[in-house]
Amino acid sequence: MSKKLSAWLHQITNNWVALIALVIFFAFTAIVLPRQAAKAEAQTGQSTSPDTSFTYSVDDLYHMAEAYGEQGRKAYVRARFTFDLIFPVVYVLFLVTAISFLAGKSLEPNSPWMRANLIPVLGATFDYLENISTSLVMWRYPAPMPIVAFLAPVFTFVKWIFVGGSFLILVLGVVGWVWKFGKKAQG
Repeated sequence: MSKKLSAWLHQITNNWVALIALVIFFAFTAIVLPRQAAKAEAQTGQSTSPDTSFTYSVDDLYHMAEAYGEQGRKAYVRARFTFDLIFPVVYVLFLVTAISFLAGKSLEPNSPWMRANLIPVLGATFDYLENISTSLVMWRYPAPMPIVAFLAPVFTFVKWIFVGGSFLILVLGVVGWVWKFGKKAQG
């Protein structure tokens, strides 16, 4: 299944798809993301959020829920099911197409590393799990949700491993492409 999905992503990625994904990603991060961050801070009264934290504890999550207040918690949940449904799609589109494009330029077609284009999909999967779990904690606050509250920071940490790993793969892809291009120019 993963091999077929990876191959399909490589197949649909061409210069135009990769360029359009790049433009959407940069426009979104330059225009929409700062506005959303400012709006979230105004609504919750905090700049701290589980989404932007690499690690946090269950106690930290409950402290955030308390600090947000009732209106801030409602705003947080609303943002997870509006803005934060779209943002993972945007970064996955960019990362998958960029990694597929670069892998196609720098790797042999039968290389197992061609499937690295699936790593961003795993990042988005854990992003959505994080959003669901943190939203449940905010929605039910002050009622405890021990299992969900325990899983939320785990999902966040794993999300950042896969998303950060995707950007690392992207950098390695650029290096590989430049190296292969330089090698071609010499010989």
